[in-house]
Amino acid sequence: MRGEFDCVLPREEGYYLDKLRKLHLAIRSHVYGQMRGQDPALLREVAREAADDTIFRLDEGVERIVLDYCADWGAECPFVLVAEGIEGGRLVFPTGHSSGDAEFVLIMDPVDGTRPLMYDKRSGWTLSAVAVNHGIETTSDDIVLAVQTELPTSRQYMAVHLWAVQGQGYWAENHDLIAGKVAPMQLRPSQARTMENGFGGFVKFFPAGKLEAAQLEQALWDRLGLGSAAIFDDQYISTGGQLYQLMAGHDRFVADIRPALHGPGVFCSHPYDICTALIAQSAGVVLTDLSGGPLTFPLDTSTNVGWVGYANDGLRDLIQRELMEALE
Repeated sequence: MRGEFDCVLPREEGYYLDKLRKLHLAIRSHVYGQMRGQDPALLREVAREAADDTIFRLDEGVERIVLDYCADWGAECPFVLVAEGIEGGRLVFPTGHSSGDAEFVLIMDPVDGTRPLMYDKRSGWTLSAVAVNHGIETTSDDIVLAVQTELPTSRQYMAVHLWAVQGQGYWAENHDLIAGKVAPMQLRPSQARTMENGFGGFVKFFPAGKLEAAQLEQALWDRLGLGSAAIFDDQYISTGGQLYQLMAGHDRFVADIRPALHGPGVFCSHPYDICTALIAQSAGVVLTDLSGGPLTFPLDTSTNVGWVGYANDGLRDLIQRELMEALE
């Protein structure tokens, strides 16, 4: 557990928020332009296979924006960037500095939800968070602020923009990309105390581990006495998107138990996928690890992160004990 003064950034939070929000909006502008003005098939091409994920053409163009922006930012203050696709998962800006010189750690997923977005099926998200630098021991407990921005499909003209500061709450905006107007919005997680006639379920995006996850999910619903048509399943292939669904009141429960599954080839969520958990928690969503404890993870690109999200404490009280027993 960090002390109070171990989790304080050297500058005002507004400085980092301003930098991140500008970067997020630059990424959104680029991606939206690509989605509306280019053959989508080109965006679906595999650019390369990285150690932590597959990098598609859609990701590749955004990478250059991020690296150029960070190079300029690094001229103001040294920091560590943690992101997929970077060799070793970490890069220090400016060049020549060591991670010990860094003022902060920036963990980022420039395009979370590439797969549905590149097929123009569903929004992706830009996710980022700033943490106090404690070297390789830096964890999600050190995150002070986070920003999450929707990357819309070609058919959308509205996009959500969210941010939060530890201990100060969250802010949410709806951006009209055609008219250029911005309107504040309120996030309202579901207050339902039952799963009946609501959306929720286990993460099972890929073939590996899907059967086991489905069996465990069915075991949970059986334990709760819910019928076969009482719960709706909606697989949003984006951790940031799943968090937003919980924040917005669309989903009541999400369990990403992939790190607990058996068998080879189970592709799991990583810290950069869930680095904006602070926003969801600030909006009232309850997040835990797979043992029911506080959700904590190192800020790297390789750790497999399991998590459970409940729209409210009542649903946690209803589900958590049965979920833990089903996992055992």
